[in-house]
Amino acid sequence: MRLSFRFRWVPFLAAALVVAVGISLGNWQLRRAEQKLALQEQMLMRAEFAPVNSNALTPEQTPEEFRRVIAEGEFISAWPVYLDNRPYQGRAGFYLLMPFKLVGSEQSILIMRGWFPRDAINREHIPTIPVPEGVIRLEGRVRASTGKLMQLGEAAALQPGALAQNVDVEEFARASKLSLQTFIIEQTNDAADGLVRDWPIPSVGIDKHKGYAFQWYSLALVAAVFFLLTGFKRASN
Repeated sequence: MRLSFRFRWVPFLAAALVVAVGISLGNWQLRRAEQKLALQEQMLMRAEFAPVNSNALTPEQTPEEFRRVIAEGEFISAWPVYLDNRPYQGRAGFYLLMPFKLVGSEQSILIMRGWFPRDAINREHIPTIPVPEGVIRLEGRVRASTGKLMQLGEAAALQPGALAQNVDVEEFARASKLSLQTFIIEQTNDAADGLVRDWPIPSVGIDKHKGYAFQWYSLALVAAVFFLLTGFKRASN
């Protein structure tokens, strides 16, 4: 017995279509991975730039995200907001969000002061977190938002001391009647207040796109191999 290959148009066209689609989508995922890599490098590069002085910015100016920033002013302690469902090293907890009034200006900036763990017994219990008094110099990095989590149901109206899932600058400005800059600062300097300031580096999804590319290329390969294997048949000498 010997093997012979029988060419059939319909299986060939079907396999060719799957191979073409698989390679095309795999290439697209690799291009997305390259774009995300460039974005990640840009983030790291911005972190090396000289810090921006927030006090010198106009209300319309927004520094590049992840740029280091300094600000001089004082916290508005009457308006703390606690961002819920912010885990750290496997522990449930909150980010403390608080407005910071700039010296010599009517403008304020939202500051993510740091992380603290949730009470294991009473999830709504918030410990007393000291607020620096008077004018201080604050260091941090620029963020466009506090991050967006999936929200179930409609959020309650924002108020001082609220436990909130998601908060943006415009919402905070409306509720507090404060004039806020368009960006947020993740505080990085120590303030002896017990808060954790080990801010995670945002994932841009490079490995995810590479994984998807591998899956699409694998599909293309399987389609080609399947067409070849099913085309062979045994024949008599």
